Amino acid sequence: MAKNVLGSNLESCSLDPVTGFFRDGCCHTGADDIGLHLVCAEMTGEFLEFSRRRGNDLSTPMPQYGFPGLKPGDRWCLCVERWKEALEAGMAPSVVLEATHISALEFVSIEELKAHAIDVDVD
Repeated sequence: MAKNVLGSNLESCSLDPVTGFFRDGCCHTGADDIGLHLVCAEMTGEFLEFSRRRGNDLSTPMPQYGFPGLKPGDRWCLCVERWKEALEAGMAPSVVLEATHISALEFVSIEELKAHAIDVDVD
């Protein structure tokens, strides 16, 4: 079983909309996941606009790919490099640590993730 950034079992990120590279609701990864969809993030209007300006429109539905389009409040497995880019721009969305894959720690620190955590004791 995959682990999260806290070292426990990786939890589901979202089933509505269904997220994850494998569309299983979790931020699992594998050899085919070149984007590294590791960070379970809760979308904000600011982040969705930031991502659109960076060339990745996550708001517009693309039914041909089974993509419903995201809105503020939706949780989604983001590419870790996009989350890091948003962090550096001061636009990082909140994350669900329990649903963020441990491999994200190869790119961002646990402190950076905890600073943006939802529903977690960050002592």
